[in-house]
Amino acid sequence: MNVSAVRRTLVAACLTTCAAMPLHAQTLASFATIPGETPDLSPLNGATAGANTNRLGGFFSDLYYDRFEDVFYGVADRGPGGGTIAYDTRVQKFKLTIDPNTGAAGNFQLLDTIQFTIPAGVTFNGITGPAHFNGIDPTTDPLNGTRTNLGRSHDPEGFVVAPSGHFYVSDEYGPSIFEFRADGTFVRAFTQPKNVLPTLNGQPDYSAIDLVTAGRVANRGYEALAISPDGNTLYAMLQDPMAQEGSCPNGCTQPGLYSRNLRIVRFDVPSGTSNAQFLYPLESISTINERVPNSPFTAAQQGASIGVSSMTMLDNHRIAVDERDNRGLGVGDPLGAATVSTKRVYLIDLDGATDISGISLAGTNTPPAGVQPVSKSLYLDVAATLVSAGIKVPEKIEGLTIGPKLNDGTYAVILGTDNDFSVTQNASGAQFDVCTDLTGNTSQVTLDAGCPTGQHLIPTFYMSFKTGVGQYTQPDPIEQLGLAVLGLDLPAYATAALGYPLYVAETQQSTSQPTACQFLGYFGDEVQLAGQYGLEGTTVTRLAAGTGVATRSLSCGAAQ
Repeated sequence: MNVSAVRRTLVAACLTTCAAMPLHAQTLASFATIPGETPDLSPLNGATAGANTNRLGGFFSDLYYDRFEDVFYGVADRGPGGGTIAYDTRVQKFKLTIDPNTGAAGNFQLLDTIQFTIPAGVTFNGITGPAHFNGIDPTTDPLNGTRTNLGRSHDPEGFVVAPSGHFYVSDEYGPSIFEFRADGTFVRAFTQPKNVLPTLNGQPDYSAIDLVTAGRVANRGYEALAISPDGNTLYAMLQDPMAQEGSCPNGCTQPGLYSRNLRIVRFDVPSGTSNAQFLYPLESISTINERVPNSPFTAAQQGASIGVSSMTMLDNHRIAVDERDNRGLGVGDPLGAATVSTKRVYLIDLDGATDISGISLAGTNTPPAGVQPVSKSLYLDVAATLVSAGIKVPEKIEGLTIGPKLNDGTYAVILGTDNDFSVTQNASGAQFDVCTDLTGNTSQVTLDAGCPTGQHLIPTFYMSFKTGVGQYTQPDPIEQLGLAVLGLDLPAYATAALGYPLYVAETQQSTSQPTACQFLGYFGDEVQLAGQYGLEGTTVTRLAAGTGVATRSLSCGAAQ
């Protein structure tokens, strides 16, 4: 029996009675680095170690703290090379030591590298497993066949853990949301609203190379993903406005590049379908330029150089959102010389926001009349805080999560950077490692050739902020589980609290082994929840829509 999943689910159910907890980040507690040369734990299986094989890079494309297990997850994006190099997509599981008094984070310890796979016998987008999800662009992967088919192409950017322990991962190519088991095997794909899907002259086009005319812009799909405290709802946010939803001066193919209007898409987890969309307004380019008067952004950079990278739920209607520009220390600026304008965390509130599922945002670059966007207020100015501390601001601060509770009742807020694997490419697509000493010397060398003496690959950075006032209602773990709690009615409880399509369990009583034991519900192929009581030897039938029927006999030994 999966005790961890039981604990997760019971805690999710307690949210109606859990007390609100303080949250408001102001104080920088720590700033740390992970060397760019660090390998992950991917099995080589005879392959040569290298950037696209086992380099620990890009893995703060999103960041998630699993407080039930006291571990962190960092999801890597499509890998080095901007989608031109084959890369098995993966998530990194790790530990950090968080000082219980100051909130300082350090002592990074990698626990596991979990690759995303299509199980044997499962056909997904025309590809039958066993197969790995791959970061290569749909136009380049020969298994995909065509740019009109997403295939196995996968650019993970958002990551959360469900109450069941399963992973939900948002992807930019689709944009998509996939569910995986804790071992990385694919479970299901969520159904996407048609308006976000990329099209070129009316035809599907999932390439991140083509200049689509509607839907998500290339490399601007679901960059951020958040899960409600009860696990029943997901929120996915596009990184930037959709191609057609904006207004440009003299006509253009993608007027969304001039727009402030992003879409947040709400998903019902049990059904895997969307049921609402909300407008998130980016900070205006004119306001941003007041902070960088000597190197201002152009009007066309509003919806391209300013965007959203990560978000995390504070309760059932408030979300912390990471908004940033494309400047700072990174592969394009390995010495961190550019003037940074925006690395900020905002608090937004969905209450009162207009559902814009059926509303076009074309023809305007600001929220249209009659549409109420989400409310938004500044929570943390990350760039200003780092500059004040004498720290060069990294370009891609893309991971955001709320860490463990501290001794004084506050929390650590953790942010991390995507270092792009310290890889760049030239106009012809040739790949190079970017090396730097972070002081005044930098170079580009052949991929995996090693940096010159005194220089290193661009590291991954992570930082911690100590919290103050505010409210945070995510649950903390329950250390002990009581049988009285486990006696909840299984179907109603699973539907309300698990946030997963209920696999209906039916029983056939056995008289051969009358020993009483806990009755188990099925989620995926795993026994996840103790809810009622049955008899040892009882057969559980799992009715999973579209995937057939599976059975397993109960075992009292496993349940107790």
